[in-house]
Amino acid sequence: MSGLESFTVIRVIGNNVVMATGGKKESEYVILGKGIGFGIKAGAEISASDSRIEKLFKLEDREQWSQAHHLLEEFDPLVMDITDQILNMIVQEFPGTLNDKVYLALPSHIQFTVYRIRKGMDIINPFLEETRISFPKEYEIAVKAAELIGQAFHITVPEDEIGFLTYHVYSAVSHVPVGHLVKASNVVGTLVKQIETKRRIRFDRGSMDYVRLLMHLRFSVDRILNQDVNVDNPFAEQIRAKFADEYELAKELAAMMERELGKKVPEAEVCFLAMHLYRLFTGRLQQKNQLKEES
Repeated sequence: MSGLESFTVIRVIGNNVVMATGGKKESEYVILGKGIGFGIKAGAEISASDSRIEKLFKLEDREQWSQAHHLLEEFDPLVMDITDQILNMIVQEFPGTLNDKVYLALPSHIQFTVYRIRKGMDIINPFLEETRISFPKEYEIAVKAAELIGQAFHITVPEDEIGFLTYHVYSAVSHVPVGHLVKASNVVGTLVKQIETKRRIRFDRGSMDYVRLLMHLRFSVDRILNQDVNVDNPFAEQIRAKFADEYELAKELAAMMERELGKKVPEAEVCFLAMHLYRLFTGRLQQKNQLKEES
């Protein structure tokens, strides 16, 4: 904010959001802060040192400004108030800087959700269970967010929607785009189905086997998307020889990830996946044999 002395308000969106210009080049901004828009009108001045300013977004180009302007004009003031409460909950649980995009993405999502529920439109989330397992703390916040939305708009927010709200909570604190999370969840679901099909098994969705598999696949997909796998697996040769069947299945899964994600899956990741599959299948076999002996 160096070099900025004050902002001129263009439009008051709500008690906590205004659009303004400021600086030598009269750049365009969205300013968020508790009470920042209360009692002021277009043309009013806001000091750059105003203690109420919590977030300041510089809109870099005309297209971005036009999009933000359109979104903010359409937002119900109550949606903005609920968004502010939800963001406060997130900050309390996850101290730090939130993803800037959440300040527009979350109210946009909430407003559309309220519209869909009021119109009786179904909200179906095929990734609900995977989301609840992968992001438990974020899911808890989403449950509270759904309660706030329900109370404010006198609607019942379905559990499937809580899963989608969880994505926005996680995106806010991790700075990972919501679209990235949806893609990762879709790929993980596809991989689980492939494992079940190839091995002719069915995982109990509440079992520890399923939870461990989901977490491993989720971390694997995230590493590949973020290109975080940069180490060799020193046991690669032994894994390929000792766990041949699991390695072949891991290669199939890697090929699916490459097609879906458009990223190369390193050999080290294939070997790590093969090791996990071996432990998974061996554990299931031991449990099965133990049950036979007990019966």
